[in-house]
Amino acid sequence: MNTLSRESTFFTKPAKSQSSFHLKVIGFAVTSLAMSLAMTGVASAAAIRTGFDSNTLARNDDGSTGLVNLGFTANFLGTNYTQTYVNNNGNLTFNAPLSQFTPTQITAGSAPIIAPFFADVDTRGTGSSLVSYGTGTINGNAAFAANYVNVGYFPNATDKLNSFQVVLINRNDTGATGNFDIEFNYDRIQWETGSASGGTNGFGGTPARAGYSNGAGTFYEFTGSGVSGAFLDGGSNSLIANSLNSDVLGRYTFNARNGGVVTPPTTAVPEPFTIVGTLIGAGTALRMRKRLKVTNKL
Repeated sequence: MNTLSRESTFFTKPAKSQSSFHLKVIGFAVTSLAMSLAMTGVASAAAIRTGFDSNTLARNDDGSTGLVNLGFTANFLGTNYTQTYVNNNGNLTFNAPLSQFTPTQITAGSAPIIAPFFADVDTRGTGSSLVSYGTGTINGNAAFAANYVNVGYFPNATDKLNSFQVVLINRNDTGATGNFDIEFNYDRIQWETGSASGGTNGFGGTPARAGYSNGAGTFYEFTGSGVSGAFLDGGSNSLIANSLNSDVLGRYTFNARNGGVVTPPTTAVPEPFTIVGTLIGAGTALRMRKRLKVTNKL
């Protein structure tokens, strides 16, 4: 029997009290939500944009590309750039390639960097994909992206894989040459540290950091940077379960305009048990109200 016929059968049954009807609806909602969460997890793996993969960085540990073209001019906090280095360890730099594998705090004094996941990425393991990068368009605007999809960690480890991406989008359409958007996209974060950074099986030690710095006083670092377990799926600052300036889970958008960056508050996503608990609580309240009605009648 299809869904429509089931609904038709339900509504042809004798009418029940309003409270009983509400309880059935809430019970159905709780069951459906629990099943959905069990099958799909907290956040859908839909933040990473497809494409932008016409070039690859050969299997390596701590390597980088040479300067590659963005395809447009980006005014990154007061300095115009048309090229960048794609570094294997989860970041873009502008003045020089970066082979550093243990992340340090992203501060005002950091070299110019845009880092979605600064950690010891190692793509030498046969189960790891390669870092890819390239240009394309998003909503008609020129864009550049570096993709770290299903990448392992040092040394050659692939028992856990991360998938994340950084995208730079030309936004001259907003009124000034050099305006652009920075996107950090996350679909899966299973490890946080390489063993050379004190990690054990991808955990602990000196964990990943995320953010950006122009190297001249302006910077932003994600809450949870350098905190064990924070960025992991299910962590206290899970990267796939939150968003910034976006309604897509796992997507964090920064609007670089006229040499500055607008950073609205992070949008947290309720934990699944909080959602289910709220629905169950509503059901309990209705049951209590019904019991009170019965008592008053007696």
